[in-house]
Amino acid sequence: MTNQPSDVTTASNRLKATWSGSGEEVVVLSHGFGSDQTSWEYIRPVLDANFRVLSYNLAGCGDHGEASYDFHLHSSLFGYADDLLALIAEQQVSRVHYVGHSVSGMIGMIAAVARPELFDRLVLLQPSPCYLNDPATSYVGGFEQNDLNALYDAMAINYQSWAAGFVPMVMGLAAQDSLAHFSATLFKIRPDIAQHILRMIFQSDHRSLVPRVTTHTRLIHSRKDVAVPVDVAHWLHAHMPGSVSEVLELEGHLPHITQPEIVASAVLRHLLDR
Repeated sequence: MTNQPSDVTTASNRLKATWSGSGEEVVVLSHGFGSDQTSWEYIRPVLDANFRVLSYNLAGCGDHGEASYDFHLHSSLFGYADDLLALIAEQQVSRVHYVGHSVSGMIGMIAAVARPELFDRLVLLQPSPCYLNDPATSYVGGFEQNDLNALYDAMAINYQSWAAGFVPMVMGLAAQDSLAHFSATLFKIRPDIAQHILRMIFQSDHRSLVPRVTTHTRLIHSRKDVAVPVDVAHWLHAHMPGSVSEVLELEGHLPHITQPEIVASAVLRHLLDR
């Protein structure tokens, strides 16, 4: 771990920035909803052997995550992208590779559109620009608004009961260790913050931004994912010039936790392929 600035208001301290690994090139790891940076521990050793690796917690996530969360700033993914850019600036890194899971896929795209000179490559795991189906454009995002409204109501009525059903649904597999890990990080998020984050994610639509990404991008999706159907993988690849898309024969929204060996190999291959 690198020495962090003493000022608690810095992005590095607010977001618990952590360094590992060795090498000349830097990889930034950014996790998805319900997780924190520990979600990368299953594939991180493979990356550490080839790169200097910087991870952090998204605002609101991890231990004492409420201290990093601002209901106004983080009411859109642009606030999270600002956090990412501030973190890279504080660490005095001139250029990075970026690996983002789920919502962090769009966070990385937004940041790369704003500051393309900072990003050598994006490797995005399970990203989606829009989670709602849009019949007008034949876009399949995976959810209807009524489904999401029911989800929000369930979170508000009984957060623990909602989480008990949400965790195995998105994991896709019944591996107890994986379920326990995701449950532990999900319950670290204060319920009102979790509701605010999830509603913001599911109601967002960043499809118009996708064609503006000029950074070399690799897209990795599971064949079966209740949160991000494979139709999204095809849409992203078709609307992102120069992108490379790989659909892995895996199930679940968090394959870097449930099937880490396969995902680690794919991520490393896409980072090293020139």
